[in-house]
Amino acid sequence: MTTLTYHLSSELVSALKQLRLGRIAESLPERLVLAQKQDMTFQDLLLLILTDEITRRQSSAAQLRAVEAGLDPTMRLELWDKTAKVSFDKRMLTELASLRFMQTHRHAVVLGSVGVGKTFIASAIGHIACCHGYHVCFIRADEMLRKLRQSRFDNSREAEMIALTTVDLLIVDDFALEPMSKDESRDVYQLFLERTGQASMVITSNRDTAEWIGMFDDVLLAQSAVDRFKNTAYDLVIEGESYRPRQKPKLDDSDPPPAPASKPRVHPRSRARRRQ
Repeated sequence: MTTLTYHLSSELVSALKQLRLGRIAESLPERLVLAQKQDMTFQDLLLLILTDEITRRQSSAAQLRAVEAGLDPTMRLELWDKTAKVSFDKRMLTELASLRFMQTHRHAVVLGSVGVGKTFIASAIGHIACCHGYHVCFIRADEMLRKLRQSRFDNSREAEMIALTTVDLLIVDDFALEPMSKDESRDVYQLFLERTGQASMVITSNRDTAEWIGMFDDVLLAQSAVDRFKNTAYDLVIEGESYRPRQKPKLDDSDPPPAPASKPRVHPRSRARRRQ
């Protein structure tokens, strides 16, 4: 059987690159073969090629949003180890993965003891949001409070708070690990106040929401902030053994690499975000 092959001319490749369609050249020969085998019309072939490019661009944009969000690329829902000895309401996870809570500007809290996979699940929801065009910010609670504390010294607090309150989805990891100062309590109160009813949050914590009040410096602020959050939030409780041993690195069965791995290229916007 003769295998059909197509070789693109240098002029065509150059023209595609000038139109910023250079990636089409990678799949075009294969699509031309498919079109001939299936006797496609020119219109159908053109639609197929353009659909490939749209899908490619959407995927690249989602990957960039995930990088800018600070999401771990290994913490995606399809990579979750289903043999993990943990239990949670799968219907609730399906609901959160549908992102309907974001459409109604509601929140989600992922609760559980140390290591059960709270960060993984929260990050996975973030990846889904990135894939559907949302802008996400993933940040540890201690890092968030540190940035806000530092922003008071260089008069950047307003800009820092605007960034936290306007992003489509804010994921705060390991909230309420330790007591907050007076300023930190006010910051969290403002954050909860401005995002509730306006934009969604996903918060992971080892403590139940009822215990959060004791972490604030001001009881009245605590009651107001926590009440606003918990009454507009879905609860996903994870119970069981630690998930972290399943993330422990293992030796690759293949031969060792011939040379040390080079540092991966980091997108400039991602680098700038980490310096902020």
